[in-house]
Amino acid sequence: MQSIFRISSKGQVIIPAELRKKHHLEPGAEIQFLEYGDIICLVPVKGDPVVEAYGSLGSEPSLAEELARERTRDFADE
Repeated sequence: MQSIFRISSKGQVIIPAELRKKHHLEPGAEIQFLEYGDIICLVPVKGDPVVEAYGSLGSEPSLAEELARERTRDFADE
């Protein structure tokens, strides 16, 4: 995608909707500016992958709870 955009008097640039959707950039998302000689790059800041994954798995069935029940049965059978 190649487009030319103007910088506002406040130094703002609009990121096209297509790019915002593609890179999951929601209001409040953080981006980092990187400079390579004459090139300026905008890079989305990725958070802690563990924190971002929290809650992505369902709570049922809990494998830890199932393992605890299984171990309790094993010890009871001995």
